Amino acid sequence: MPTFLKRPALVLVIVSLTSAFTARQSARADDYPSHPIHLIVPYAAGGSADATARVLAKQVGKATGQAVVVENRGGSASIVGTEFVNKSDPDGYTLLLGQSGPISINPAIYKSLPYDPEKDFAPVSLTSTYPYLMVVNRSLGVKTLQEFVALAKSKPGALNYGTTGVGASNHLLTELFDLKAGIKMTHIPYRGTALAVADLVAGQVQVVFADPISSLQLVNSGTLVALAVTSKDRSPVAPDVPTISESGYPGFDAVGWHGILAPAKTPPAIVAKLNAEIVRALKDPETRSLLESQAIQVVGSSPQAFADYIKQDIALWKDVAEQAKIEVK
Repeated sequence: MPTFLKRPALVLVIVSLTSAFTARQSARADDYPSHPIHLIVPYAAGGSADATARVLAKQVGKATGQAVVVENRGGSASIVGTEFVNKSDPDGYTLLLGQSGPISINPAIYKSLPYDPEKDFAPVSLTSTYPYLMVVNRSLGVKTLQEFVALAKSKPGALNYGTTGVGASNHLLTELFDLKAGIKMTHIPYRGTALAVADLVAGQVQVVFADPISSLQLVNSGTLVALAVTSKDRSPVAPDVPTISESGYPGFDAVGWHGILAPAKTPPAIVAKLNAEIVRALKDPETRSLLESQAIQVVGSSPQAFADYIKQDIALWKDVAEQAKIEVK
């Protein structure tokens, strides 16, 4: 150490620099937001992620006095939009509408990603969850999950299940169910939920784990039969449909989710301010009503609770991908 910078002086310099940095961060948070925020949805327009983003954008924009602009940046299994946010300035003005696919499942099925979901993002709040409905064509002749499993076991590999693509949420979800139930079905990937459900109605596939928006109307009309929901508890949008857990597979709990994330190194004060506004928006009766009309269950959480949730979800899907030998190259 140079003689002119003795230890007491060094300590004073460090304290001064730390105080200045803290003051700058506090000042940035005090006037945040001072211009429009961009909320990136890593999917094409339409669907539950887009709907969630637009409802939140409207409410948070109204509360902060600054527009929250929703941008759809789909492509490459949602990697394009997610990586865009990862590379953005950590100033709170570019946020991600995160979902289980890009954040929890992609790390399980891709050998390499241009982002690390746990290191490259600052979780703000888990906003909502949604279960999947296990739906079958009425002509299959089964009315309960137990009957379906018995049929599948009697015809290994003969039953086809439709998904929204290799590595999609409902692909891994079906594989998780196969592992728990001890059955084997044949995977038929599609380019979207609507196509998979259409072929289910036509009898080309025998089962689909579908989100409630794309399947509930067909269940209510009697076209499809809902055997179970994938959440731990029964869904408010389908209260008469039993859970997989209560149908013979205790502990089964796998749902889709949405949440807001910022780039890593976003100042904690800004993350806290965002969290407060988002949680407040989610408590608003209008917001809750709009989201629940999309068969979405409103949550709202602290940043730490969301970070813990993501960690657990990543671990779940990594285990499923390894056991089912699912990998996207």
